[in-house]
Amino acid sequence: MKKRKFKKWQWIVATLGLIFIGILIFGISVYMKFTDTVKEIHKPLDRTVSEKREEPVSVQKQEPFSVLLLGVDEREGDKGRSDTIIVLTVNPTTQSTKMLSIPRDTYTEIVGKGFSDKINHAYAFGGIDMSLRTVEQLLDIPIDYTVQVNMDSFKEIVDAVGGITIENPLEFKSSGSTFKKGQISLSGEEALTYIRMRYEDPRGDFGRQDRQKLVVQAILREGASLNSLLNYRSIFNAVGKNVRTNMDFDEIMDVQKNYNSAVGTINQLFFEQGTGKTMNGIWYYIADEEELEAIQNELRTHLAL
Repeated sequence: MKKRKFKKWQWIVATLGLIFIGILIFGISVYMKFTDTVKEIHKPLDRTVSEKREEPVSVQKQEPFSVLLLGVDEREGDKGRSDTIIVLTVNPTTQSTKMLSIPRDTYTEIVGKGFSDKINHAYAFGGIDMSLRTVEQLLDIPIDYTVQVNMDSFKEIVDAVGGITIENPLEFKSSGSTFKKGQISLSGEEALTYIRMRYEDPRGDFGRQDRQKLVVQAILREGASLNSLLNYRSIFNAVGKNVRTNMDFDEIMDVQKNYNSAVGTINQLFFEQGTGKTMNGIWYYIADEEELEAIQNELRTHLAL
């Protein structure tokens, strides 16, 4: 009887040991693939610190930081334009993130060019560096990190996480697809069509911005799920081809370790009081000065500036 029990425990221990080894191998594989992907997407900026900071932000010390997220439509023969412009400020003390979409037609000074134009043209003129400097001046905050996503290929990222589910506020048709009001599931191709639709939305570019934010949040949510973890190779491959950031490996690990609660709570800010104006036959969005100042103050407070 004792011998049988011993053999039984041997079998259990051996099984647990094999499971542990399997988990360990899986973890090492994920870690190695993640490390390779971070090296691939890492693209340092020409500067080490924003002119609006005295020294670089430290995510290791859990300081509040900001991120400029650009969705870039790359076009043959030019650098493309940043048709999605989102700023995030992350504060671990208040355990919150603020998300602001900037209308791509916003009329503002293009830093480094000496004239004003649509803010999404900054990327075409001077790439990520000119975009972040222009956004910094508009919002009067430092931009610490940048994330650039190729919009034509971001559908690969959506497909890699197994598609996304969102709560759609508006029923519409676009490019042969129908998007019903309420909870809907989207593939990568459908998600790209969903965020690009503009003219059928009664709120125009503002409605488009809201849909962009819904998709971004859904991707983050799905990317953190167990199913996505098991499909990590496809996700890392899609990210490696379509995303560039100035965050290095250590900074990404520090953010993952120290800012989980903050990133999980997202408060949205909006430009709502501005007006449209046509100049030389081109339509621009003119931000309301009081609203812009209020947004600047809110973001600066959230960054503890």
